[in-house]
Amino acid sequence: MKIKEKFNLRQASVPIMFILICAVCIPLSGLSPKMLINEIITRMGRNSFLILSLLIPIMAGMGLNFGMTLGAMAAEIALILVCDWQIVSVPGMILAAIISVPISVLLGIFCGKILNRAKGREMITSYIMAFFVNGIYQLIVLYLMGKVIPIKHSSIKLPRGYGIRNTVSLLSMRQKLDNMLAINVAGVKIPVLTFIIIAVMCFIIIWFRRTKLGQDMRAVGQDMDVARDAGINVERTRIISIVISTVLAGLGMIIYLQNMGNIATYTAHSQIGMFCIAALLVGGASVDKASIGNVFLGVILFHTMFIVAPRAGAYITGDSMIGEYFRVFVSYAVITVALIMYETNKRKAKSAASMKLKDAQDSEETQKSADAQEG
Repeated sequence: MKIKEKFNLRQASVPIMFILICAVCIPLSGLSPKMLINEIITRMGRNSFLILSLLIPIMAGMGLNFGMTLGAMAAEIALILVCDWQIVSVPGMILAAIISVPISVLLGIFCGKILNRAKGREMITSYIMAFFVNGIYQLIVLYLMGKVIPIKHSSIKLPRGYGIRNTVSLLSMRQKLDNMLAINVAGVKIPVLTFIIIAVMCFIIIWFRRTKLGQDMRAVGQDMDVARDAGINVERTRIISIVISTVLAGLGMIIYLQNMGNIATYTAHSQIGMFCIAALLVGGASVDKASIGNVFLGVILFHTMFIVAPRAGAYITGDSMIGEYFRVFVSYAVITVALIMYETNKRKAKSAASMKLKDAQDSEETQKSADAQEG
C-alpha cells in the first residue's frame, strides 16, 4: 500500500509542480479572473482535440506520437487549397477536413510502417519522421504550389508567381465554429459547439477502448509477444493506431487554425506536437499511460502557465521575455523529466522482475537440493 501511494505521488509530481507555478504567477500577472477564464476556455477549445489524438498510440504501447505533426501538415495543405478555391466559413472547414483525411491516412500508414521497424524507439523515430515529412511539406508549399499544383489567387501566392506566402488568411473561417451556439456567461464566452465536438470525441475514445480493435491495441501495448501468441496481428494494429492518431491530429489542426484565423504556412505545425505532448504530460500522463482526464487537466495547467508567465516575468524582472523564455524552457523540461522518469521506472521494474525470477530459481534449486538430501 505504501509503495502504491509513493508511486501515485510520483506520478502526480508534475501536475503539483504546475499548480504551484500557476498559484504563484496568477496573482503576479495582474489578470482579472474573467479575462483569465476567458483565455483558458478559448485555449481548451483550441487545443483539446489535438491532444486527444495522442491517446490511441499510447494505448497501443507506441508512446508519445511526435509524428502527429504529419496530420497537422495534411490539414494545412487542405486549408490552403480550400482558401484558393474560395470556399468559406463552415463548408470550407468541412471540405478541408474531407481533403485532409486521405492525406493523413497515407502519411499515417507510411509512419506506422517505419515505426514497426523501430520497435522500442518509436518516439525518437516519430520525432525525426516529422522533420523528414516537414521537408517534403516545405517543397510542396514553397515550389510545387503554383507551378505543378494550380493556385489561382495571387493573394496567397508569393510575388514570384509560385509558392505560398508566409501567412494565409483564414478570416472567412475565423472562429466560425467557435461562434456557432456560443453562449456568454458573466462575460465569459463559451464555444458550445466546439466543446460538443470535443465531448463526442471523448465518448468515441471511451467506446473505442471497449471494441475488439481497442482491446487488441491494449494487449499489444502490454506485451507484443503475448498479443502475437493470442493471434493478434501486432504490426497491423500498431499501424492502425498511428493512422487514427494522424487523422485526428489533422482534424484537430483545423479546429486550432479556425480559432487562430490564419495559417503560418511554414511554422504553424512545427511546435504543435511538442506543446500538445507537454500539456498531456503536465496533466499527469506518462509514456505508457494516459487518460482523457490527463488531457483536460494538462490543457488547463499548461496553458494557464502560458498565459500568466510572461506577465509575471514582466512584473518580477521588468522584462516579459523572461516569462516567455521560462514557459518555453518548461515545455521542453517537462518532456525531458517525464521521459527520464519513464525510463527509470522501466529499468526498476525490469530489475525487480529479474530479481524475482532469480529468487524463484534459487528457491527451486534449494528445494531440489533438500529433496535430494532427504532421498
